[in-house]
Amino acid sequence: MAQVQDVRIDPDARKVWRAGREIPLSRKEFDLLQAVITRPGQIVRREELMKEVWNTTFYTSSKTIDVHLGWLRRKLGDNPRRPTLITTIRGQGLRFEQVPPQH
Repeated sequence: MAQVQDVRIDPDARKVWRAGREIPLSRKEFDLLQAVITRPGQIVRREELMKEVWNTTFYTSSKTIDVHLGWLRRKLGDNPRRPTLITTIRGQGLRFEQVPPQH
């Protein structure tokens, strides 16, 4: 069980809650969330995400990550224009923020 900000994840049950409310996620959305929330404050490179979430060593398309990230942000209620949970670090990867960034 991991919790960062108001997002809690149970890897064994593959369940996610935000502010106490369960959020249904697809398998890949859950895997993507788990990959970043278990390293709060750290940048997770796109290559690592492709390997961990999609089990591929080649860099197929960053669009795959972007599409799933969009769905995940929407379900978590994280504004894609001013995200407070999962931020994109240009040219590097994604980071699950330990505290909401000050915009």
